[in-house]
Order: sequence, then structure tokens, then C-alpha cells
Amino acid sequence: MSWLCCRQGRRRSPNHDKTLPALIKRPKAETIPFRHHRETPHTMQNSQIGFIGGGNMARSLVGGLLKNGWTAANLTISEPDDFNASLLRKLDPALKLTRDNRLVAENADVVLFAIKPQIFAEVVEPLRETLQRQRPLLISIAAGVTINSIDRWSGGGLPIVRCMPNTPALVESGATGLFANAAVDDGQRAIAESLLRAVGLAVWLDEESLIDTVTALSGSGPAYFFLLMEALQDAASAQGLPADTAKLLALQTAFGAAKLALESDTDFATLRQRVTSRGGTTEAALNVFEQQGLRDTVTAAVEAAANRSRELAELFAGDNHSESS
Repeated sequence: MSWLCCRQGRRRSPNHDKTLPALIKRPKAETIPFRHHRETPHTMQNSQIGFIGGGNMARSLVGGLLKNGWTAANLTISEPDDFNASLLRKLDPALKLTRDNRLVAENADVVLFAIKPQIFAEVVEPLRETLQRQRPLLISIAAGVTINSIDRWSGGGLPIVRCMPNTPALVESGATGLFANAAVDDGQRAIAESLLRAVGLAVWLDEESLIDTVTALSGSGPAYFFLLMEALQDAASAQGLPADTAKLLALQTAFGAAKLALESDTDFATLRQRVTSRGGTTEAALNVFEQQGLRDTVTAAVEAAANRSRELAELFAGDNHSESS
């Protein structure tokens, strides 16, 4: 079975009573099993972590690690863009920044690739000799790049963890699916888990193929909820509610529903039924959703996203294998 881990604790907005509450970041302890320490073990914090790519997601991960006790001295980031580098320096001036990917690979116990899938091969292949000599754990957060492809481009036989985070990781409320190849040992699994848990929830998968489903569910999922909130705002505005008020109410309703579900042991169907009075307004709305085939639409949408994820994996593997084959 897949199993979950998440971080403890809550944080309230300083303007909690005036504005929307701060986004919930993690389930309560009694809701979903998790590691019962918040602090990263000392030996794990001593690991040298190298990032190749310092864009939004990498910056969020670095920020999460710093907040969870990792020191800047153990974090090295390769980032060619001056603006992205300046944002990283704002997290901690002591962070080690470079433009040299090889320098990162030479000194890291873990190399995390936070780069676009289209350039993955051209970034990894020049590092093959260094990676084979140093043999670090490789972690990829690039969508659609399979472990087989990474294994081939890096020279083979290295421990690799493939991850699928989502954009709420940017506000430390992410959901990430992880899969490890057979070369990853327990200690390396713990490190990979700790890195992604720094920005939200982490879920280990038993099969790499399930990454495509995770991509379709939580990877693309924020856009589904944004679409629903957009539609709710538009529908309420059409009824005469001011747009800003409709937006605020839609946001708070989405937040409240998610928080209620996270803090409950009850399944979604029962929670829905508790809100639905016979002959009431909610039942009238839900009847329309059912009549219009909402469930079938959602199923088709998730299937389409998963299929596209598989297609992209084949595309990236095919486009980038010529020098390695």
C-alpha cells in the first residue's frame, strides 16, 4: 500500500479575524499517519543537497528546508538566471550559488533536478562521469521524465527517486507523489521524503506508473479547483453579487470544505450528505451536477490528463535518447 507522511503544526494569519485564514498546510495527526518528529534527524541534515535549477519550485523547497532546520552551508544551487539567483539569496545569504552543474554534482550526497523536462537529457548527460564517480541519490521533480530515462542518461545503476509535486508547494501546502527505484536504500528514501515533506504532504507509491495518476489528480488538480471557484464566482456574480464578494466567499468556502475534510475521519460522500437536506437548496444544486454528468466529466478529465502524462513521458524519452543509445 501507499503510505503518507506530512508535517505537523499550524500557522495563523496575523490578520486572521479580518481576512481569509492562512492556508491549511497539513492534516491533523489523528487523520493521516505521519512521522512523529518535525525536526529533521541530525545525520540527515548533515547531507549535502545540490539543486540543479533554482526556479520557483526549487526555491520553495530550499525555503522549506531552511525552516525545518537544514543549514544553508549544506545546500548548493546551480542557477544561471541572475534574477532567480537573487531571490534565492534573499532566503539566506549563506546559500552556495553557482552556475556550474558539475560543481553541484561533485559535492552532493543528493542531486535534485528542478529543470524543465525538455532539457533534462542535455543537462544530465554531461554530468554522467561525475555522477557515476560520486554516486549520489538523484531526485527528479520534472514532469513526464521516467526513471528509465534518467538512469540511461546518467550512466545507469544510480539511486533515483521520481517525484510529482504540485504548485501549492509554493505556499508550503503541496501534495507530492514519490517513487524510488531498487537502488534507493532506506536512508535515501528518508532524505527524499524529508525534502518533499518540507513543502507539504508526501505519498510513496508502489509503482512508477501511478505517477501518471498522481499527475492527473494532485499535479493538475489545483487547476480543477481554480476552475470550479472561477465558475462559482461567475455564477454568483450573474445573480447580482459583487465580483469581489463572490470571490472571497468562493475562496473561504473552498478553504473551509478542505479543512473540514482534513480534520474529519469521515469520507467525502458522508460529508456531502451531511450538508444536503432533503428538498433543500444543496440537493437542488447537486441534482443538476448529477444530471449534467459531473462525475463522468471528472473521470474523463482525469483520464485525459493521465494519458497525456504517459504520452509526454514517451515523447521526452524518444526525443532525448539518441546520444545515450
